[in-house]
Amino acid sequence: MKKLFALVFVVLLVCSFGAFKYIKTALFSPLIQTPTTFEIEKGSSAQKTAQMLARQNLAPHPLFARLAMRFYGFDKRLKAGEYLLEQNMSLKDILEKLTSGKVIMHQLTIPEGLTTSKALEIIDQNEFLTGSLPQNISEGALLPETYSFAKGELKENIVKKAQNDMQKTLDNAWENRAENLPLKNKNELLILASIIEKETGVNAERAKVASVFINRLNIDMPLQTDPTVIYALTLGKSELGRSLKHKDLDINSPYNTYLYKGLPPTPICNPGLKAIEAAAKPENTPYLYFVADGLGGHRFAQTLSEHNNNIRLWLKK
Repeated sequence: MKKLFALVFVVLLVCSFGAFKYIKTALFSPLIQTPTTFEIEKGSSAQKTAQMLARQNLAPHPLFARLAMRFYGFDKRLKAGEYLLEQNMSLKDILEKLTSGKVIMHQLTIPEGLTTSKALEIIDQNEFLTGSLPQNISEGALLPETYSFAKGELKENIVKKAQNDMQKTLDNAWENRAENLPLKNKNELLILASIIEKETGVNAERAKVASVFINRLNIDMPLQTDPTVIYALTLGKSELGRSLKHKDLDINSPYNTYLYKGLPPTPICNPGLKAIEAAAKPENTPYLYFVADGLGGHRFAQTLSEHNNNIRLWLKK
């Protein structure tokens, strides 16, 4: 009888050792050969997550994954989201990651100079965002920037973030603006910045372009800027798709700065930070004119005769 008890003890010991070795291997051995993604959907239970882990070969069995979650207290700390699981992670490493909340962050960029219609289109077409767009977002209300978000983020939250960032940028620019600007409020600053944004993509000359428009406003001279006429023709809903024609300059619209003095009634695009800063702090120049130089920048002039000569140089190019 003693020998039988001894044999049973040895068998149990061996089984216990084997079980311990199996558990240790299953919990701590590297499981991932190459980085992969794993997503916990909102509302998913620990049981469903365990099943998904096993289905993607990230756990030996759903029951084992479920017991491991409970043993380490992970089952009540799982956080929904999309996670990047790195090479050589073990099951324990994976479970720790799934409770960390360190989800994959996606990015969306709104380029400078887009109309609100085009900016909203970029947001609406993003595959990782959900929900619907808010309505009646005004022209120039969104700050062009790169925005980070987790998969499943609401589209309206990105729009609100872009709106809030624009307001903060405008507040700061208006507070630190140059003295004696012929601008009544932040909205007029935004309108001017939108024109500057459409006139030049060269950061180094934005403040100089701003000075031309400020000088014209100061002497009650029409701004005569083509981008506002293009906006009069399209209202920001589409691309013009062609060059401006002479007859376009006769369109009867408050956005036609050839016919109407002063600023147009609204921004004509969403200007970036550099254009807003240029509008708030233009260079101090005598210039009233500028024209493309054929090299990506512009030539500036104080008099009409200088300007006409610069036009001839541009036409040669």
